[in-house]
Amino acid sequence: MKKRSILSRLNNWFIFMLMTVVVIALVASSAILLNYLRKEEVKRIDIFVSAIKFQQEVTTPSLEVQSLVLQIYSSNTTIPVIILDKNDQLIEVKNLPQEVQDHPEEIVQLAKKMAKKYPPIELEFSNGNNQFVYYDNSKVLNNLQYSPFLLGLFVLAYFLFSFWFLRTVKKTDEGYLWAGLAKETAHQIGTPLSSMMGWMEIMKLENPESDGVIEIEKDIERLRTISERFSKIGSVPELNDMDFNQTIQENYDYLKTRISKQVDFSLTMPNYIISVPHNRILISWVIENLVKNAVDAMKGKGTLQMSVFERNKNILVEVKDNGSGMTKFQAQNAFKPGYSTKKRGWGLGLSLAKRVVQEYHNGDIRISQTDIGKGTTFRIFIRKV
Repeated sequence: MKKRSILSRLNNWFIFMLMTVVVIALVASSAILLNYLRKEEVKRIDIFVSAIKFQQEVTTPSLEVQSLVLQIYSSNTTIPVIILDKNDQLIEVKNLPQEVQDHPEEIVQLAKKMAKKYPPIELEFSNGNNQFVYYDNSKVLNNLQYSPFLLGLFVLAYFLFSFWFLRTVKKTDEGYLWAGLAKETAHQIGTPLSSMMGWMEIMKLENPESDGVIEIEKDIERLRTISERFSKIGSVPELNDMDFNQTIQENYDYLKTRISKQVDFSLTMPNYIISVPHNRILISWVIENLVKNAVDAMKGKGTLQMSVFERNKNILVEVKDNGSGMTKFQAQNAFKPGYSTKKRGWGLGLSLAKRVVQEYHNGDIRISQTDIGKGTTFRIFIRKV
């Protein structure tokens, strides 16, 4: 059982690393593409500036040259450009937002902001009236600079959703499997149980007051309860029982006579009635699982304490033993279906107990404390109405 759990964890790590690599690769490739587009825009600006300088320096260019310069100048329809002289007087603008084009002071301020991102290109002229070309990324490129992160988040969200969906489907399928197995077990137990009840009636006619008949009758009743437990798995149980003290006391009385005499088994409960809606049969199953696990951990010899108390809005049940305890890994996996520290264990008891408490009683069950060689404490929380 442990080996399969380790393989499962390695598989989860592989999926996580694969998702991480894919997201990083997408972000990196998008960043490289954006950097390439940024460099291409800078090249276009250099050509644009050269065309402006040529146009102002050459007094009598040919028609072909004039056409080429005009084509270069008009081809820039996306990159914002501001041209100022050395005294910050506005000479020309191109591709600026409409709301600032009629406000020279705002245009000059915008040029200074552009200079923080890209240094202005100086146009040197022989007459000393140098000009400065300020520019920025195109609007499209500015919007695209956030796309790598948005793409990475989208892909990551997609992978997480897919992982959650597949995990949910798997858990649902497992739930149907365990429910079907439980109901079939209840059906199989029912046939010999009916026969045993018939033979018990015959035995009671011969000697109804014998200790053997009384104890066997208790065990038959217990088998009937177990069969009813299995039949309730997979269906929504009714929480009709209210006296929580009685449920715990009955379980304690039954288990005390059937576990090892070398186990000092004690029960501590409040002297007032704890009234909380619960299903007596299923809660009994949970308690029995915890007690039997504790006895196994102590190898049939030790101290076992069961306590019931209230805290805030919760009813708490503690089962504490002084057995072998658990490692951190064992405690983390104790409630997982199929995991067991026993050589012949199926790993179903604690997982079903957790399902009973969480899904049917709106509570929780956890290992509150465990130490190797010192013991383990299980704690059940059930919320009061």
